[in-house]
Amino acid sequence: MAMRSAVLIQRVALGSILVALSVMALKYVAYAMTGSVALLSDALESIVNLVTAVIALWAVRLSYKPADKDHPFGHHKAEYFSAVVEGVLIVVAALLILQQAWEALQNPRTLDQPMEGMAINSLATLINLGWAIYLIRTGTRKRSPALSADGHHLMTDVVTSVGVLAGLLLATATGWTILDPLLAALVAVNILMAGYKVVLNSLSGLMDQAIDPAEEQQVREIISASANGAIEVHDLKTRLAGRAIFIEFHLVVPGEMTVGKAHCICDKIEDALKASFQGARVSIHVEPEDEAKQTGVPVL
Repeated sequence: MAMRSAVLIQRVALGSILVALSVMALKYVAYAMTGSVALLSDALESIVNLVTAVIALWAVRLSYKPADKDHPFGHHKAEYFSAVVEGVLIVVAALLILQQAWEALQNPRTLDQPMEGMAINSLATLINLGWAIYLIRTGTRKRSPALSADGHHLMTDVVTSVGVLAGLLLATATGWTILDPLLAALVAVNILMAGYKVVLNSLSGLMDQAIDPAEEQQVREIISASANGAIEVHDLKTRLAGRAIFIEFHLVVPGEMTVGKAHCICDKIEDALKASFQGARVSIHVEPEDEAKQTGVPVL
């Protein structure tokens, strides 16, 4: 199962590169035909998409490497580094777009072949929309931060592209050439916000963020249902590392219970958790009743 997931995610990451190449080419043609700085901003963002797709492919491949002597917990967090780099590149692209918008604002110009250029850009936007939806769904299902970040970034690209196209239609209809650089500036601000969110989410993962509250409640319910024979479960801690979920807690058992019996209870809990959370890593500290040291909220 894990091997099939690895192959699927790597194929999706490779597909992102091919899509980014196609979209970048289309958007550059649209800019070259019109001379629109707003369409140039769209094309620059597509270059960022291509670079981040390459980085995401590298990160996904690295994250699936098995644990080794130097990385006993695996390489899952590699995808977070990919997402951080993506966020930084988004910010750099936004600053370049702002520079171009400022220069065009000082010398606005009439667009060449605006309708043809916008038609080509619309095709590129539709391609991005379909691929963004697929990336977000796949990234969520397979717990891949790199693919999810790539998908949300593309969706932001789609929203900004639609805004650019709508604004350029208005500029063409009214002859207000100043709308072109103003639209480019708005695109840049939107991209800056997207970059900030990508970096923030990635840093949370690098800092061992706990799993979603709803998922943690599910963990609690599974433990409670599987810990028959135990007296108490407490000090539950969870953290995310890419696709992997790490779960640890203390299991309190009667003092007279044998090690073998306690081990059987632990196995039952681990099997139940791993059945519901693919890639879960479970660590259980067994304590006899008379030596239990509770420091956290009890689960059972």
